[in-house]
Parts: sequence; C-alpha cells; structure tokens
Amino acid sequence: MVSRRRALAAIGGALLFPSFAEAGDDRIAIIDWAALETALALGLVPVAATELKQYRRIAIEPVVPESVEDLGLRGTPNYELLSMLAPDLILSSNFYEAMRGNLERVAPVLSLPVYGTGESPYRRAEAVALVLGERLGRIDAAERLVSGGGDLLEGIRGDLDGRNGRPVFVISLGDARHFRAFGGDSMFGEVLERLGFRNAWKAGSRYSATAPVGIEALAEVPDAIVAIVGPVPPDARQALSGGAIWRALPMVRDRRILRLPPVNHFGGLPAALRFGRLFADAVLHV
Repeated sequence: MVSRRRALAAIGGALLFPSFAEAGDDRIAIIDWAALETALALGLVPVAATELKQYRRIAIEPVVPESVEDLGLRGTPNYELLSMLAPDLILSSNFYEAMRGNLERVAPVLSLPVYGTGESPYRRAEAVALVLGERLGRIDAAERLVSGGGDLLEGIRGDLDGRNGRPVFVISLGDARHFRAFGGDSMFGEVLERLGFRNAWKAGSRYSATAPVGIEALAEVPDAIVAIVGPVPPDARQALSGGAIWRALPMVRDRRILRLPPVNHFGGLPAALRFGRLFADAVLHV
C-alpha cells in the first residue's frame, strides 16, 4: 500500500518513472503523445516526436530530453525531417491511421490505441505499456509501471477514504461560460472511479469529454465538487472570478473547486497516474 506521503511525493513522477529516460537501442519516432509518455516511462528516448513545446506545457511528464527532435504537428508531421532521421520504428495510434501509408514509407509503424468506444482507457493504457515493453525489450520496466500504477491508485484511494462522499465534476474550461465534462468512459473518469469517487457527469463522453456546455449546468448537482483540469485560458480565469453565474454556483460559494495543473486529456498510463496524484493532492488540501 502506498502511503499518503509517498503518493503526494510522487507529484513530480519520481515514484514510477525517471525524470530523464535512458536511451534505447532502437531509433524510434513517435506521433502520438500517449505513446510518447509511455515510451519515456519505460526508459526509452525517441529520436523525434511531435508538438514538443505543447507537450512540455500540457502533458509535462515524463520529461522529454532536449535531444529529441520536434516533428511539428501531430496531424501533419514533417515527413522530410522524419525521413532524414531514419527511425527504425514509428509509434502511432488509431487517431492517426489516415497517415499510416505516408509513415510506412519512412519506417514500420506500430499503432498503440488507448481510446476506443466502449473500452476501458485505463486497461488499454496498461496493455499499451506491456506491448511496447515486449516489443522494445523493456518488459520488466513495463510490468513495474503497470503494477506500480495500480498500487499507487489503490494507496491514494485509501488515503482519500472518508473524503469521497460527494460526486465530482472533472472539467476543462475553454472560456468563462462553457466547460467540457469528462464522463465515466474517459481516462479521468475511470481514474476518479478507481479512487472511490462518483462522477457527477452522467451523460456519455465518447471516451474523451463532452462538447462544451453552459457553466450553469454545474448547478444540476449542487453538492458536487468541481475539479478543473488545466490549462485554463487567462481570459476565462479572469472572467470567472467576476462572473455572476459562476459566483452563484453552490460549489463556488462553498469553496468546493479544485484547480489542477495541466494533464494530457488523451494520455497513457503516465497521464492517468499524474491525474490521480494531482487530484488527491487537491482534495487533501481543499
């Protein structure tokens, strides 16, 4: 069982994966961020990956070493640079299946899907870690990540026992009037359930989040906690503080708002564990 002290000390990710990964034997390029997170957590540094400036701002961990080349946008990577780097393998996912033909002209492609309708994203993320570990000779590291992640969430659940009586909205904000809710079929929603909390958002979210809905919808579950996953646009943050609708919400009046740092919404196992740690830290300090 992971104690509260160990769980919260893991905010920086030191418990389950290193701050900087060690180089592997294969030259790997990575399109999908969930695959990037997982590879780094297994101690594999790719030669290239996509949107690294955004990754460092939103996904944050595991840390991407400066040696990794940035291939540009996930949807339209720089194929010329990719060809020049001559990777042995390209990691992708079902989100980028339309690009497979172009990618395969450069190197073999391994698709590692985490998200699919009607499937558990957490279980799929565990499977991705094990498949990648087997494929790249890091199975021991993959098994440690999977088992350590389960132990961490179990320990956090014990630490939060007695604090999980209220339902929780997990949301992201695009502006001061609308939010997107993460339902039970999303990664955040599944981690929330594993920590012993009820999801206040009952509608489906297609394994991600709903389309934006009005802030006033939060009042439909007046006893709920609201966990806001960053980043929050500056204009939304400023407008919320003075917004009449926002200030009138029961959870705002009663200070049941948790503000979490950024987490990758479409992440792998490292993102799931990051969300669990950050959510627990916020609950314990509310």
